[in-house]
Amino acid sequence: MKKIIVETSARHVHVSQADLDVLFGAGYELHAKKALSQPGRYACEERVDVVGPKKTLTGVSILGPVRPSTQVEISLTDARSIGVSAPIRESGDIAGTGACKLVGPKGEVEIKEGVIAAKRHIHMTCADAEEFGVQDKDVVSVKVETEGRALTFGDVVVRVSDKFALAMHIDTDESNAACAAPGTMGELIK
Repeated sequence: MKKIIVETSARHVHVSQADLDVLFGAGYELHAKKALSQPGRYACEERVDVVGPKKTLTGVSILGPVRPSTQVEISLTDARSIGVSAPIRESGDIAGTGACKLVGPKGEVEIKEGVIAAKRHIHMTCADAEEFGVQDKDVVSVKVETEGRALTFGDVVVRVSDKFALAMHIDTDESNAACAAPGTMGELIK
């Protein structure tokens, strides 16, 4: 059985160019710090504060490149601690989601929607999907065998594109629940 790497996606922000200009200055460009597993995606040098009514998450990483809409991805624990709503959604599905304020070195942005807890998902190429016998938007389970915390994640959405690299993404709450460490592998169950 072919396994899938299970990666922990910590809290982060995707920004639009318009919001980046407010946060960091007109015409600002992101600076890549570290390449991520998905081709063309990277963690940036730039960080912002995510402000809710109860608390602030300081120094939250921005992921590049810029996107059409600003989106904040936090865990449900983060959402509760700062006092914001973060419905579980696929990346990009932000209509009617939570609001917060972002603070950068040059300015602040109030986002009316865009705060989510990312739905757990697997990135696959078309060839990977064929090998695993799944299609884009299928919902599967993934079994993770870890020391003392083995569990099966349900409601895992499959995302298929030849722009992707094979990897499952879970947030920090889910990673902690499974005691997942770098290199943790999962087995897809249909």
